[in-house]
Amino acid sequence: MVRRALIFVLVLLLVAVMTPRPARADAAIDAVHTARQLIAAGNMAGALTSMELYVARHPDQPDALRFLGDLYYRAGQMAKAEATYRRALDIDPRDRETHNRLGTVYAAENRVDDAIDQFNKSLPGISSVGDLVALHQRKGDLQQYRLQVEQAVEKNPSDADLVVELAQVYAALYHPTLALGRYRRALNLDPTSIPAMNGLGLVFLDLHDPTDAIDQFEACLRLDPFSYSCTDNLGVAYMDLHRDDLALPILKRAYSYAPERPEAIVNFGYIEDDRGDWKAAVTYYAKAIRVWPYGRDAYFNIAIAYETHHLYQLAQAALLEGLAVSPDDGWMHYLLGETYLMQGHHDLAKVQFQAATTAIDPSVVELAKSALSN
Repeated sequence: MVRRALIFVLVLLLVAVMTPRPARADAAIDAVHTARQLIAAGNMAGALTSMELYVARHPDQPDALRFLGDLYYRAGQMAKAEATYRRALDIDPRDRETHNRLGTVYAAENRVDDAIDQFNKSLPGISSVGDLVALHQRKGDLQQYRLQVEQAVEKNPSDADLVVELAQVYAALYHPTLALGRYRRALNLDPTSIPAMNGLGLVFLDLHDPTDAIDQFEACLRLDPFSYSCTDNLGVAYMDLHRDDLALPILKRAYSYAPERPEAIVNFGYIEDDRGDWKAAVTYYAKAIRVWPYGRDAYFNIAIAYETHHLYQLAQAALLEGLAVSPDDGWMHYLLGETYLMQGHHDLAKVQFQAATTAIDPSVVELAKSALSN
């Protein structure tokens, strides 16, 4: 028995020696943290250079490669972003987060089928379903996609990940009641599903129930205290309760986790707007665009601020930029139509209202049709 125990200990020691030390992972985390500090300081170029130097010295670390790809994407260097994400996938072909990022590159380049393929490879666990809904809408087979997911759930009713995917489809199609039931079903199957908790919280926000939303986001954070999405959404829920005093420190915490992401920055703008300082709000929206030029919320919000203060040409410019990166966004088409109308450009307004009638959101479709009939 003693000899066997000694052999067992020697084997464990050998495994420990042969196992790669976590220092490499720690170094990658430190490199990303340094880049994030530079981004928070407004030095995006410095962050990009810092990550390029790190990856040149450590070319085999997927997390570092993915973050470098993200920076290339933000800088509009699509070819470099794609090549960098591909390098990460060569090392780890099952890295769902990198598949998601590569999908965003292809979507921005209107490579619809390639983007759909990458987003599908990112599931489950990564929030790609909203992108898939938008792409299938662009492709013209949205109903087939919905039916495909519904049938998959019918065949595998106990698969919590598939149920979450269907809930996300319903949420993206503006069917919050259907989404609510599916998220609850997913949590019955897997009470630890963070995507289900976060998604259910978002549905409660859509249903104007921020109190129940807070319960979901807090449950999410008990399992993953550093979840950016759940932290940011918790802040939004408190904003919906008009408790900006509680929302602001939560949003600051979310921002500290990922200053390269736009959501918390946009929400800082909401808070300034709520306080009546629209110029400060515009500054935050502009910052969100700088760190993430491909999101629609910052463009839309900055346009609303300009239009509210009768700065129609500035609103028009913001909306045209936003539609360049989100061409199917019905609300931006509708607001651009209103902006044209306020400037007396009736024919241009009509074109935008017509484009808005093809949106997924039934609320904007109804408004656009009403505008066309007047």
